[in-house]
Amino acid sequence: MHNKVLVTGGAGFLGSHLCDALVKRGDNVTCLDNLSTGKISNISHLEKKPQFTLILQDVEDSYNVTSDIVFNLACPASPVAYQKNPISTIQTAILGAINALQLAEKNKARVFQASTSEVYGDAKVHPQNEQYWGNVNPIGVRACYDEGKRCGETLFFDYNRQRKLDIRVGRIFNTYGPRMNINDGRVVSNFIVQALRNAPITVYGSGTQTRSFCYVDDLIDGILKFTDQDEEIGPVNIGNPNEISMHELADTVCRLTGSKSQIKFMSLPQDDPVRRNPDVRKIKSLVSWKPKVVLEDGLKETIRYFKKALS
Repeated sequence: MHNKVLVTGGAGFLGSHLCDALVKRGDNVTCLDNLSTGKISNISHLEKKPQFTLILQDVEDSYNVTSDIVFNLACPASPVAYQKNPISTIQTAILGAINALQLAEKNKARVFQASTSEVYGDAKVHPQNEQYWGNVNPIGVRACYDEGKRCGETLFFDYNRQRKLDIRVGRIFNTYGPRMNINDGRVVSNFIVQALRNAPITVYGSGTQTRSFCYVDDLIDGILKFTDQDEEIGPVNIGNPNEISMHELADTVCRLTGSKSQIKFMSLPQDDPVRRNPDVRKIKSLVSWKPKVVLEDGLKETIRYFKKALS
């Protein structure tokens, strides 16, 4: 039996890869997106498939789509995108969550919330486990996204407790791969685009701050395995636990691209986390998931994508 699946934000970086995986496994997929950060080119290869439907709409407005599973991914996710219109960002995070929950309740569907490692803020616990409540500045420039996603989690768990809704909440850590936006401001895309242009690579702070990068195929596999299981509603961290400094990442990108770029150090943005690394023991024990793609292999695929996009 094939599922009827709704993916909000389905034309975005993660959403389009999720739509690919769902169509590939035989589900009937509806993609809902207003294209504020998503792109038609991300899903154009799916539009001729009979089991794929695109609805151009904002998740802040109510909608009615028959579905067995709802994946709520709609929200600007890069600092450049979500700080461009912070009021819209927090409205998308909260109203989008409410509309996804109400639709799932109406359809008696399972609903997955794409939460984020940003709920941990500038963490004082390392690596970050799901029991940690976080260290977030509620009035800072990142709060529209951080607090929007934290409120989204609150809504999901309240719908589960009060209305017995079948929820899944996954906290997504830094993800990279083809279809990232060229100007989205995230570090992997920034470094690759700058390196390919032989422009200065902008490293914020001393370059010693760390991130852990998960290739998009691994991330989507984790989301699907977690959503499909029946034992745990979350929250569950989904990410790659291999930590790397920003200076080391810049050096790696330069080497892989053969770039002549020089590193340019810039002041650290407000509330930028110093260390970010997921504790993934929970999802590993739950569904035997672990990332398979090593960083250099994933970077090579991403570089190949950006070379074509910039040509």
